Amino acid sequence: MHPTTFDLSIDGMTCASCAGRVERALRKVDGVSEVSVNLANERAHVQLQRALPPAALIDAVMHAGYTAHLPVSVQAEEANHQRHLRHERWMMIAAILLAAPLLLPMLLQPLGVHFMLPAWLQFGLATPVQFIIGARFYTSAYKAVRARAGNMDLLVAIGTSAGYGLSFYQWLQPAPGQSPHLYFEASAVVIALVLVGKYMESHAKRRTADALRALQALRPSFAVRVVGDREERVAIDALRLGDQIRVKPGERFAVDGVVIDGRSHADEALISGESLPVSKQAGDSVSAGAINGEGQLRVETRAVGTQTLLAKIIQLVEDAQSAKAPIQKQVDRVSQVFVPVILLLALLTLLGWWYSGAGLQIAILHAVSVLVIACPCALGLATPTAIMAGTGAAARHGILIKDAEALEHASKIDCVVFDKTGTLTSGHPELLDMSVAAIDGYDLQRLLREAAALQRGSEHPLARAVLACCPTQPEAAQQSETLAGRGIRGTLGGRDLLLGNQRLLDDYRVSAGALQATAQKWESQGRTLSWLIEVSPQPQVLGLLAFGDTLKSGAKAALTCLRQQGMQTHLLTGDNRGSAEAVATALGIDADKVHAQVLPADKAEAIRKLRLSLRVAMVGDGINDAPALASADIGIAMGSGTDVAIQAAGITLMRDDPQWVAAALDISRRTCAKIRQNLFWAFIYNLIGIPLAAFGVLNPMLAGAAMALSSVSVVCNALLLNTWKPQLHNDVDPEAGERT
Repeated sequence: MHPTTFDLSIDGMTCASCAGRVERALRKVDGVSEVSVNLANERAHVQLQRALPPAALIDAVMHAGYTAHLPVSVQAEEANHQRHLRHERWMMIAAILLAAPLLLPMLLQPLGVHFMLPAWLQFGLATPVQFIIGARFYTSAYKAVRARAGNMDLLVAIGTSAGYGLSFYQWLQPAPGQSPHLYFEASAVVIALVLVGKYMESHAKRRTADALRALQALRPSFAVRVVGDREERVAIDALRLGDQIRVKPGERFAVDGVVIDGRSHADEALISGESLPVSKQAGDSVSAGAINGEGQLRVETRAVGTQTLLAKIIQLVEDAQSAKAPIQKQVDRVSQVFVPVILLLALLTLLGWWYSGAGLQIAILHAVSVLVIACPCALGLATPTAIMAGTGAAARHGILIKDAEALEHASKIDCVVFDKTGTLTSGHPELLDMSVAAIDGYDLQRLLREAAALQRGSEHPLARAVLACCPTQPEAAQQSETLAGRGIRGTLGGRDLLLGNQRLLDDYRVSAGALQATAQKWESQGRTLSWLIEVSPQPQVLGLLAFGDTLKSGAKAALTCLRQQGMQTHLLTGDNRGSAEAVATALGIDADKVHAQVLPADKAEAIRKLRLSLRVAMVGDGINDAPALASADIGIAMGSGTDVAIQAAGITLMRDDPQWVAAALDISRRTCAKIRQNLFWAFIYNLIGIPLAAFGVLNPMLAGAAMALSSVSVVCNALLLNTWKPQLHNDVDPEAGERT
């Protein structure tokens, strides 16, 4: 089975133009369908139409002037980053030490100290900065020119070379009777400032991916497998489904599994965002990456490798951080023409000052300022750094955002539609009451026994409630068949039976008879009803079962918070209207916003109707919610729900508290706000800085400082998202825990 996607680590990118060039190079490879290059994490996410060897993609990147390799382990990646950071740090320190003496006369001049370093000393200090420390700019610029493209390094290389070359010319051929005007300090200080900015940027960029690296670091490399009476230490890849492992206190769980022996607590903070340890005993599930507490546990493996919850979370976060926001596509179009436009503006600045009579050296200095202050780096970093920081902050609190498009949609929501069972209620209903029809020999015990026989083997919450009331294990019905949105059908003792909601009565044209009054009474109390019907020889109602559910503790606070933010809240359920309206009343949902007795297939249509006038988020947890989750502007799946619901949703909440819906929408809005702020600052730097440089207000050194500051400020602004914390209400709703 060949992979349909590849992730590549890209080395050598410095700005948005670089990212765009890598994207275009990979798109030209036959068999590639889509490419997204992220400047912030230096990754390329490639989707393939057919199987391709990684070497074909790596070669394409190399021909574009960069290097690429398949991602390595977290430890190896961290070691590589530390080596790169150390090299950058030493280059930066060397540039500062060499450039400082060149800058000293300028700094002392306001204090009345006037002196000038000898020309040979200025040349000796500036040359290694220009051609040894600054060699990276020439190398990158050469690759860009060879690929018939431009990048930030090309602007720096041309600008500093012009300043250095002008100084060298002035030194060798000074004007008669005058001391030469040298600008060695300008080129050396610009390179030093750019390196300082790059070093700070690398540090800050690294922090935007802290959450992802923290998740990746949760994967242990080994586990202790129990085979009979002996234990063996094995690599994680050697574990198989059904294997039993021993987890000692303080160790991380290596697999998803079920506890079969022992008692302890598990710290699942980095997986689910739950800050308190969770009690674990026989029968409880555990997740890979969680930390075992005080007791030793024996766990049976249920999922390994990429199938574990941790692996799926990591994949979701990686996909979100590598995805490109829709607004980034507009930025990419700007970055494609950015460098050529800056080169043209620099040339016009040079010609304008020269023709105005200012002299060639002044004209060159102003043109250099234009080249140096232009910063496509900030444009390239504005969106991905905010997305990485925002999705990382969300992941730390158990909110998994699928991709950048989901993030953008979630930020614009003005209507939230909730499923009822399992979303606003606990999803664990109890059998509260039963009633039988007036049939000779038919009593409540038989009604319960036959209902349980139909439900045996079902995972439906109502089925579990029925089976929990049976004193003994019932026999299983034959030819059992689930009727979507209606109930279940089966054969018992040669009799064809149905168990389900009101629609079964309508479908089979069965009269409720004397039970109709009881049904209306229970419905008015908000109870969920199930009818037991005998189909043949003559369709008739045998009995009626009534169920009650409880509201989740955070349900009322969640809806109150959303309404305070100006959002509409709706209830969409397949349950009967009485039960739906009882929940709606308890939660403050208006009657006209309650959609009850809606079939799974019709839930998606209900969402589509709301979308005609509103931007809709759908919140659900079950298989029957998947079409509605996919139909909404953004689907939000509760983490306790099924894999189908999670796959259909744009946002997954790892905790079962509805209050996290408001938190997910909040972090989405804040992240998109950071993207807009970053793009504003990236553009405003250039819109203000370039004209100032062109009109001679900024010298090359100030231009270099402004350029370095622009990139660093964009990344630091994105990092403010790391301080985000959800606003949750700790008070318990008075209705919570009551039967509905």
